[in-house]
Amino acid sequence: MERSNHIGTKIIGFQRFLDRAISLRQLLFVLAGMICLFPFISASYALLLGLVFSFFIGNPIGESGQKVTDYLLQLAVVGLGFSIEAPEAIATGKQAFPLIFAAILSTLVLGLIIGKVFKSGQTLSFLIAVGTAICGGSAIATVSPVIKAKQSEVTIALGAVFVLNSLALFIFPLIGDFLGLSPQQFGIWCAIAIHDTSSVVGAASQFGDQALSVATTLKLARAMWIIPVALIAAVVFSKKTSKVKIPYFIGLFVVAVLLNSYLPEIGMIRSYIVSFAHACMCLAIFLIGSSLSKKVLFSGGPKILLQASLLWLLIGSATLWAIIQFY
Repeated sequence: MERSNHIGTKIIGFQRFLDRAISLRQLLFVLAGMICLFPFISASYALLLGLVFSFFIGNPIGESGQKVTDYLLQLAVVGLGFSIEAPEAIATGKQAFPLIFAAILSTLVLGLIIGKVFKSGQTLSFLIAVGTAICGGSAIATVSPVIKAKQSEVTIALGAVFVLNSLALFIFPLIGDFLGLSPQQFGIWCAIAIHDTSSVVGAASQFGDQALSVATTLKLARAMWIIPVALIAAVVFSKKTSKVKIPYFIGLFVVAVLLNSYLPEIGMIRSYIVSFAHACMCLAIFLIGSSLSKKVLFSGGPKILLQASLLWLLIGSATLWAIIQFY
């Protein structure tokens, strides 16, 4: 009887210790998130801080942070619209349209070819290709129900794309500095060759306001290609056309650009809006990093990661060469 009571006391004590540990982890998580709101924290540091939590401390909010991350990113993108002038955005979009179209088409075709070589299956290969071609996890989530992809295929594709997307935040600015790219060249390259909007914005922000403006505008133009690609995929994969969600925040981004361009009064509060957008972006990237567990990152194994890396390397190198030559 005494032994049972002793064991029960130990269990209760351990439970209390565990509760205190969880509370401490939550407190540290909140403090880390608050640090990311300061203007001196860049996107790459926010991601690194998130990865530290994921791998060494643990994410106390789990998958519940996904919706918060999405909303923060959308707020950031809309806020950044107040730093962009409409005439410049239109001119940049026209100039880069051929390259965006060529990059998307080449990525989709090449992705399916590489998938055949790796024998990964047409559906999984297409998910990796569409994530690389358009807008990373958002594109994969949009296309997967259209082509009736299995949940395991979606998870594997997301894991591979998230790994590379996270690396881009660190690698692209280093390459841009090494090659002496102009802000416009770097912005175009980020918009075309990086997967998710979060990392496009995060990497470009390290190269100055002009690079950030170009990258954000072209990235959202690139993201709109998910609509025709999803509809074509439904036909190619012989599935009934499902509803394709149009990201509403892209429309709000356009409104923000127009207000910034043609409403002079916005100038009085522009700096505050842009600062708020930067804070939202860094916090969103921190949450993304904190959600990247080892299970998610490497769920597909080294073969799938190699396949996604090869596709990304080929497209990234080709677009970089084109930008240096023609822009």
